[in-house]
Amino acid sequence: MAPWFWYAFAAAVFYGLHQVFTKFAAERIGSGIGGFVVEATAAACIAGYLLFQRTTGRELGAVTSAGLVYSGITGLCVGIGTVLFFLLFQKGGPLQAVPVVLAAGAALMAVAGIVVFKEPVQWQRLLGVVLSLVSLYLLHWGANE
Repeated sequence: MAPWFWYAFAAAVFYGLHQVFTKFAAERIGSGIGGFVVEATAAACIAGYLLFQRTTGRELGAVTSAGLVYSGITGLCVGIGTVLFFLLFQKGGPLQAVPVVLAAGAALMAVAGIVVFKEPVQWQRLLGVVLSLVSLYLLHWGANE
């Protein structure tokens, strides 16, 4: 098994729970305040991780200006995405809509991996992109009945 697999598995679990709790919160808090609380809590969690690394003598990693810019752009994407998920749920969107959104995102990431990052094209990954788009269609089609 690839050394990154369990990190991917754990990230999937936490991002899945992230959407479940966003659905709970969306009925009880405004999208802006809710998004702010989500991101502030995430920032505190990451600060704790950095503190843990620092106090245990682990390397914090390199910092470059390009790394800061790309991280900032990533933060903008996460912030906008968080607010949009709150709005999706506040407008009555079901939790089952989230896999549709994530499937489209997965397809975008797979294509970017091949086109932008020159990752090798593998039939399994291409099949995954196709299946994610099929799931997008099926979930949308099922919602319209």
